[in-house]
Amino acid sequence: MVQKLGNFLVREGLISAQQLESALQEQKANGGMLGSHLVKMGFLEEAELMEFLSKQFGVPSTDPSKLDVDPEVIEMIPANIVMKYKIVPISLEGQTLTIAMVEPSNIFIIDDIKFLTRKNIRVTVATESSIKLAMDRFYDTGATLEDVMSEFDEDGVGVDLVESAEEADLSELESAAEQAPVVKLVNLILVDAIKKMASDIHIETYEKSFRVRYRIDGVLYEVMKPPMKLKNALVSRLKIMSKLDIAERRLPQDGRIKLKTRGKEMDFRVSVLPTLFGEKVVLRLLDKSNLQLDMTKLGFEEKQLDDFKDAIHKPFGMVLVTGPTGSGKTTTLYSALSELNKATENISTAEDPVEFNLTGINQVQIHDSIGLSFAAALRSFLRQDPDIIMVGEIRDFETAEIAIKAALTGHMVLSTLHTNDAPSTVNRMLNMGVEPFLVSSAVNLILAQRLARKICADCNEELEVTKETLLDLGVPEGEVGSYICHHGTGCPNCSQTGYKGRIALYEVMPLYEEIKELVLVGASSTEIKREAMRLGMLTLRQSGINKLKAGITTVEEVIRCSVKD
Repeated sequence: MVQKLGNFLVREGLISAQQLESALQEQKANGGMLGSHLVKMGFLEEAELMEFLSKQFGVPSTDPSKLDVDPEVIEMIPANIVMKYKIVPISLEGQTLTIAMVEPSNIFIIDDIKFLTRKNIRVTVATESSIKLAMDRFYDTGATLEDVMSEFDEDGVGVDLVESAEEADLSELESAAEQAPVVKLVNLILVDAIKKMASDIHIETYEKSFRVRYRIDGVLYEVMKPPMKLKNALVSRLKIMSKLDIAERRLPQDGRIKLKTRGKEMDFRVSVLPTLFGEKVVLRLLDKSNLQLDMTKLGFEEKQLDDFKDAIHKPFGMVLVTGPTGSGKTTTLYSALSELNKATENISTAEDPVEFNLTGINQVQIHDSIGLSFAAALRSFLRQDPDIIMVGEIRDFETAEIAIKAALTGHMVLSTLHTNDAPSTVNRMLNMGVEPFLVSSAVNLILAQRLARKICADCNEELEVTKETLLDLGVPEGEVGSYICHHGTGCPNCSQTGYKGRIALYEVMPLYEEIKELVLVGASSTEIKREAMRLGMLTLRQSGINKLKAGITTVEEVIRCSVKD
């Protein structure tokens, strides 16, 4: 059926054969339904998939996550059956029960439900993602710790105990870390974070309190306060899972946890930091299935995307992506590498850490402690006959110098810097000690970015915003009347926040001849910015205003993510 569905979609012209192949590889690596991967990868809209499935199976389509279903109807089918068969009951009329399901052609499932409920069954088709949302909304699938435990495969958590000199104290700590309540609580936290699509988990200890927070769409939310007595045991459990030394509590440590839940692999990057009242643990969730590699879906305006593609497809030169930590720089670089990744190109990357594995690209993990720095990796790359090089970050003059020489000797170099906007990146490189003529000769384009939260599609509604607010934001006076602003009122789908997902705001500055001349004469970042804007560059604030006009984000998000020009 998978192959048939894919072939039908190609035949209908909804996707290309290459997109089908990419989605099939993703499905093979992560499990799940083909249609879900096509939607996640941006090859197909959810509405298009629903319409196609409806035609394909000859049954109506529905989105069960947006329906108000009678609790008595929900109770007719137990949660374990719903999760097993990927179905949701949606209505009961007389003796006919209507269900939404991913595979409406599976008569065995329909017969089982008919036998279980003693009702006639009417079938509608729904996408896997809408079924999952409905499960989370209608069924308490993660409420009991036993249910949470059952979500993990038997080989999902590898535990290696670490020996140490502090045997007496350690044996007690190890014993506490292995007790069922602690193990279950840790698993509950990890699974709940995945379900809520968090990017980070913060486990923090204070003098008289202990809390867990999730970062969802760039904002931290407190989710629970476990009992203080579990503090050491919970941290030790996480350290054991990530193969860290539970005896070492005075130095920072870094590790990794790999879990399998519902047939899907999830990586957690773990950082442990000693604080005044105990150790703070931060886990970064790395979900390859959510990695957006399609540039057209990231948030570029049309001209910005054309400029960026033009710069990365040049035979040599440097493209710099700038912004603070967590602003999506890695995703932008990975999408560029994905665009450039062909059998004819030799691509090497130096990263700290390597967040996602990309097939066809040679990725190197930086280890400063053993001398494998960005500069050392970059030197080695140049002896490996490279075409394209990605350096995770330019931190010092040595790395900058080698990267620029590589860009001037026939290689395409991609890298990141921590600066506030595109024009100030030039001064940052000059302050590192790089000569102005090298910057103007080597750099093709500089891109700055931020991530703004998107308004939740399920509770999006118009909002009246005053003329003064829009003018203060930077909207031209003549255009104020054409702006219809929106906001999210809050719903179960967005955990009452009004936001769901994020989109990038971009500031793309190609180094035109006029800007190169300013660099050579040592112009300030303000002068460079003024000239770049004259040549058509959209600033981060202008990019945000465009997203506001399109009804994608809110006034508050534009203000939070950018400064007034």
